[in-house]
Amino acid sequence: MAVVICLSPGIVSAGEPISPAAKGTQTVGLAIGPFFPIRLLPSQSSKLFGTAAMPSWSMTVTDLIGSNWYRGQVSFGAELLAFGTSEPLTSYGIGITPKLQYTFVGLDRLRPYIESGGGPLWTDLGGQVPEQPGQFNVVVWGGAGAAWVLTPQWAVNVGYRFVHISNGGTRTPNSGLNFGLPFVGLSYSLY
Repeated sequence: MAVVICLSPGIVSAGEPISPAAKGTQTVGLAIGPFFPIRLLPSQSSKLFGTAAMPSWSMTVTDLIGSNWYRGQVSFGAELLAFGTSEPLTSYGIGITPKLQYTFVGLDRLRPYIESGGGPLWTDLGGQVPEQPGQFNVVVWGGAGAAWVLTPQWAVNVGYRFVHISNGGTRTPNSGLNFGLPFVGLSYSLY
């Protein structure tokens, strides 16, 4: 409620279009959400549930690309992934990933996007679950979502990611952990 009150003076009326971000626009955001296990292989037996927080920074690196439904822009940035499991055991993890995103801008305020990233991750799950023998791993993720642009600076985001944590074959076993991660977030664009 407080966020809506703070943003309400800057909210543009529904009839006014909001221009796509200019090349060089920087955006900071925070997304949070629960995660749940996805077991793709018989060797993936852990059922870990928890919560993740993802603060991020990105920059729009292209002008508009295309002229049809796929009209959009590319942004590149970095994201911190911090998570904690709550069931059946308590554990934590933190990692940082480069992030690549393509945002479709043809629907005015509704901005669907696809995104991906990957990078190093530390977690204390090593040795506590059969899929993770060590603490240092790699996280790779991909997903899709949509932003609803409230003002030229503020947007609300919702989306879903598939997340894979693995040691990249550096130790055995290496069946890895997979998670589904629905999320909600808020972002602010700096011009």
